[in-house]
Amino acid sequence: MQRDFVTTSVYPRRVTTFEQVIEDLGRVEPRDAMPDDYRATLIRQIAQHAHSEIIGMQPEGAWITRAPSLRRKAILLAKVQDEAGHGLYLYAAAETLGVDRADLLDALHTGRQKYSSIFNYPSLTWADVGTIGWLVDGAAIVNQVPLCRCSYGPYARAMVRICKEESFHQRQGFESLHALSHGTPEQHAMAQDALDRWWWPALMMFGPPDSASPNSERSTAWGIKRFSNDTLRQRFVDMTVPQAAVLGLRIPDDDLAWNEERGSWDFGEVDFAELAEVVAGRGPCNAERIAHKVRADAEGAWVREAADAYAASGGAR
Repeated sequence: MQRDFVTTSVYPRRVTTFEQVIEDLGRVEPRDAMPDDYRATLIRQIAQHAHSEIIGMQPEGAWITRAPSLRRKAILLAKVQDEAGHGLYLYAAAETLGVDRADLLDALHTGRQKYSSIFNYPSLTWADVGTIGWLVDGAAIVNQVPLCRCSYGPYARAMVRICKEESFHQRQGFESLHALSHGTPEQHAMAQDALDRWWWPALMMFGPPDSASPNSERSTAWGIKRFSNDTLRQRFVDMTVPQAAVLGLRIPDDDLAWNEERGSWDFGEVDFAELAEVVAGRGPCNAERIAHKVRADAEGAWVREAADAYAASGGAR
């Protein structure tokens, strides 16, 4: 009898309430009723975002011990620590949807969940650190600022803080790259080389065209996503081209040209076949990134076990 009540009375009312919140551009909170597909979509997206922050510590973290000055070392150390914090914010947001963090990490380690394709490329020189800050964090800001208005409250609130910190990281990266590009000829060449290698992967960060993305239409209807992948990619190009001019660096795209009619920059075709290969696990550093993460997780198990034991004992007395 109770099962019939839940099926015929409560569930339709809750779906209607959810739809009204979405229609009113309101916020869905953890205890609110929501469709299972909405919950699953959010778990997938937030988990991928959290994994990206954690894996993203690796290409920059490799340069902490090789930073050219104590000032640069301190800046980079703080940035990598921020990324760890962003991952924790996001895992906590995902947990409000009823998932367990350990399960999310297991899904990452076994390849059942993904992270941003950009972090599967190697950081070969010190200039890569500044370029990651400028381009990768710049692209992340374009992607993530609209998420501050996401329909799911915990995710939106986490993004407000994350975007403020990402903006700081982007400025730090630009400043670091500016010092190199206006330094010696060798330093300028290093900066140009980094831009040549990171430009196209940065454009891939926005994902495939929405026509090829199975989740975009529904995510937009639910208020999770606000703009198409191609719209955000265009915004990034329009924002970044003038910055490259200030740096005195050439964007590696022979098709790049100002379109007076559109008031935007035309740019070359993104290699989405390469993106598909990287997402499928066949990028330059996929295996290395996951192996490092799994190893770190295993080596840190004793800390988690000690913390659990301490909590179970009731703590210090």
